[in-house]
Amino acid sequence: MPSSTTASVSQPAAAPSTEVRTPVDFWFDPACPWAWLTSRWMLEVERVRPVTVHWHVMSLGVLNEGKDDLPEKYRKTLKRAWGPVRVCIAAAQARGDEVLLPLYTAFGNQIHLAQRKPWDRAFYTDVLAEAGLPASLADAVDSTEYDEALRASHQAGIDRVGYDVGTPVISVEGASFFGPVVTPAPKGEAAGKLWDGVRLVAGTPGFYELKRSRDELPTFD
Repeated sequence: MPSSTTASVSQPAAAPSTEVRTPVDFWFDPACPWAWLTSRWMLEVERVRPVTVHWHVMSLGVLNEGKDDLPEKYRKTLKRAWGPVRVCIAAAQARGDEVLLPLYTAFGNQIHLAQRKPWDRAFYTDVLAEAGLPASLADAVDSTEYDEALRASHQAGIDRVGYDVGTPVISVEGASFFGPVVTPAPKGEAAGKLWDGVRLVAGTPGFYELKRSRDELPTFD
């Protein structure tokens, strides 16, 4: 296994027993670097705001099915992106949804931080070992056995925001949105302030879009 930089999973700060924590649903595809940055931001939010994140799988492969105008390089990326999401679904079915965060973190450490290639059998077994899961789950990579459950999980997220978005999808108290797309991932109170702003605009009736062109590549730190 090549040496890699491993990002530890941030744990939510202990909340007083009387504090009510708001549930937040987060849909991700492990292959997307922007979703990875948003997920690390969301873990920071969990530390500084009274929220609890529930993790779900969506699929860029499913999202882009039937699109004929995609660049060939992106088509290849989408083809191999089926492997990680299938493994996530297989792991959740075997061990419960609580394994999704450590497994997502392990995938992100290898894909985005270590820039690990190729995504061969050794790659998957290393990811699974990092997450404390059995290597046998790597069998899901080339199996369609988990695709029905994968599509259902994906659809549950995309139904909340529509089809002209990507990953991640976040849903909180009836407000759902794609993003935010941000680099690097804000930390500490900066993460909390961004969350406050995102919730404000997402909860405004009739508000749909706020966007500008990206002029930076994803920054992982």
